[in-house]
Amino acid sequence: QVHLVESGGGSVQSGGSLRLSCAASGATTSRHCMGWFRQVPGKGREGVAYIDSDGTATYANYVKDRFTIVEDNAKKALFLQMDSLIPEDTAMYYCAYDQDKCSPYWSLRDWSYRYWGQGTQVTVSS
Repeated sequence: QVHLVESGGGSVQSGGSLRLSCAASGATTSRHCMGWFRQVPGKGREGVAYIDSDGTATYANYVKDRFTIVEDNAKKALFLQMDSLIPEDTAMYYCAYDQDKCSPYWSLRDWSYRYWGQGTQVTVSS
């Protein structure tokens, strides 16, 4: 079992920045894939970014060049630096973990992750 706890959400004005954190504990493995997803009421979770255990990061088009995903393997922590935020970024943000290697075919899909955090709310006002 892998336990994930997100933090760092909050309210910010358009153009502002936030940094989300995710602390992992439990049965983590050296090979894994970690990702960030977001969800608004009435819609499914959409992939934001993911990072492989070798540090390779991939972003969804709608956050590319604005968000940065970073993993600290030693501390078992995942971060999402969000810059140039826009109201459309308002959502509940979730950290996800899977004990398999990332894949460009499915790692932005929520079904490819086994473990999830409880989420942290991000609200961007215009």
